[in-house]
Amino acid sequence: MKIENLSIDKLIPYALNSRTHDAAQVAQIAASIREFGFTNPVLIDAQGGIIAGHGRVLAARQLGITTIACLRLSHLSDMQRRAYVIVDNKLAINAGWDAQLLESELQGLHAGEFDMGLLGFEPVELQAAMGIDMDTHQSRTKEIDPEGFDMDCKCPKCGFEFDAKT
Repeated sequence: MKIENLSIDKLIPYALNSRTHDAAQVAQIAASIREFGFTNPVLIDAQGGIIAGHGRVLAARQLGITTIACLRLSHLSDMQRRAYVIVDNKLAINAGWDAQLLESELQGLHAGEFDMGLLGFEPVELQAAMGIDMDTHQSRTKEIDPEGFDMDCKCPKCGFEFDAKT
């Protein structure tokens, strides 16, 4: 198998794809592509039908990208292709997080003034994952400087907003 750079217009969305992508999620994917580049090839069948990467294709179109990296999976039977459309998404959902490592990484990214909005977490999820007590909005580990958030609960470094005052 090799990566092919193909015109986005040659790719055929799978009509029976059960995975959905709303406008907000496509915008998240587009923001990720803008920040990091198109880092994950779209998986296609022998005829150019999309097996995995429908959201990336929608985001690329939104960004005006006309050629994208694809990996052709010609070896799959029809049943394997149909199953892989589902399994590719489901296996990613089944993964978990190491909460301590995630908290440490998020705090480090925040301290480095990285745009936390690019990570795909909802604000409440991000707050919890960063070790912020949901009731007091104070750091459970004291590694986040409470002075780093202004009175309307918006981080001056990255714009991350909290639901209540610090």
